[in-house]
Amino acid sequence: MQIALEVRNLVKQYPGVLAVDDLSFQVEEGICFGLLGPNGAGKTTTVEIMEGVTPATSGEVYYYGEPAGSKFREEAGVQFQSTALQQFITVRETLEMFRNLYHRQADLDQVIDDCSLRDLLDRDNRKLSGGQLQRLLLGVALVNDPRIVFLDEPTTGLDPQARRNFWDLISRIRAGGTTIILTTHYMEEAQFLCDEIAIMDVGKIITQGSPEVLLKEHYKHVIIELPLDDFVGDLADIEHRVLETQGIIEIETDDVSASLQELAARASGLNGMKIRQPNLEDLFLDLTGHSLRA
Repeated sequence: MQIALEVRNLVKQYPGVLAVDDLSFQVEEGICFGLLGPNGAGKTTTVEIMEGVTPATSGEVYYYGEPAGSKFREEAGVQFQSTALQQFITVRETLEMFRNLYHRQADLDQVIDDCSLRDLLDRDNRKLSGGQLQRLLLGVALVNDPRIVFLDEPTTGLDPQARRNFWDLISRIRAGGTTIILTTHYMEEAQFLCDEIAIMDVGKIITQGSPEVLLKEHYKHVIIELPLDDFVGDLADIEHRVLETQGIIEIETDDVSASLQELAARASGLNGMKIRQPNLEDLFLDLTGHSLRA
């Protein structure tokens, strides 16, 4: 498959801080690529360099094999985490204003339908809900019919239903062949949307691949969850690896029957117990030592 975007030996040095440390990776055309990392990992700086917002100390960003330049700027769409839109104008006027900034222009009716904005066209930007505003910002990122779109924390602050609706919009755009670069604080979002993820920490990528392959490579066990209040005894006596967080204990095991027998003898009840497969949140914690929101 063709490489849409390539980062080569990227370095960003701030006074006293090496934010990005000789970073290299490729993004294939037509996929959703997730860049994940805790605060301070360097992912925001990396994305801003890729977008052309922040200059690199050294290194290069290539767009379809050429240094990212005017062609990239004409064909890229960006939805920033926070954008101040012009007030006292409507959704339609906002889309038209941004569309007129480009020589390359999308069919506006198609953008409106793709982002579910048809019923909001005459509404003032100030009157939009959080989910409606995010849909408009996505529309703004699509008005130039981009080949590649950057989505920076696009669902932050949305309620669960609005977040799911936004996922559906992103999935439809990706299905049309658009390459998507996504940063997110929601592991469930990354697992649902991304064909490939790269996890960053201290300025470097520590693992990269599809969510399914990464989970298979790192885990051969299941996880038993039990409310801490239901456990009687000392956690140190459990033979398997145990993690306690927010009142829940998690036991990693490759022998569920033996672990259940052990728990039955140490728990006041098992009604609150859950058995699940490891997910990206587990992988992230194991690799970085802290949560995505840390």
